[in-house]
Amino acid sequence: MTLSLEHQQRHTQRIAVLISGRGSNMMALADAVQSGAIPNAIVRVCISDRADAVGLAGAAERGIEAVAFERRGQTRAEHETEIVRTLKEHKIDLICLAGFMRLLSPNFIALYRNRVLNIHPSLLPAFPGLHAQRQALTHGVRWTGCTVHFVDETLDGGPIIEQRIVPVLDDDTEETLSARILTEEHRAYTDAVACVVRGDYEIMGRRVVKKSPA
Repeated sequence: MTLSLEHQQRHTQRIAVLISGRGSNMMALADAVQSGAIPNAIVRVCISDRADAVGLAGAAERGIEAVAFERRGQTRAEHETEIVRTLKEHKIDLICLAGFMRLLSPNFIALYRNRVLNIHPSLLPAFPGLHAQRQALTHGVRWTGCTVHFVDETLDGGPIIEQRIVPVLDDDTEETLSARILTEEHRAYTDAVACVVRGDYEIMGRRVVKKSPA
């Protein structure tokens, strides 16, 4: 049976992606939505806290509204008010952080509880915070990777949705390791967002238990 257009629209998840730089994960998500790898979804807006973020152009090229709200002397609450206003205008269901370099306030997290996702370049809970790839090399680990998780009030915390493992090679630099992790980030983020959009999961405490697709 073919669903009516009204029924399809009612079930389309509206996604906002927040970036601060090149936005490669944002573009990977947008392309995955376009290809159908992420079903029943649309990326409605790309928001940056920097007007010079390269990813804004990538969003615009894909027909996605691209806006920048620079902090410039604003308090975090004032800055987030601008972002939330745009999210509400677009009736956003799901927020994906893709290299967004601002910590979100507890008030923001509470407003969008279990509707904010983040991608981090390590196998959390190992190496949270900045320069995760450098941390992995400094600690001499043999394996690292990337993690997609729901965002809570803790730094790079929240229930884990998806992870990918990446080997650390003897001759790796921060740049080479970052590049290999980024390839897996694009795949992991696509799979995680598709799972959340379909609703094929349940949050049990700090765990995300995936269900078999119907």
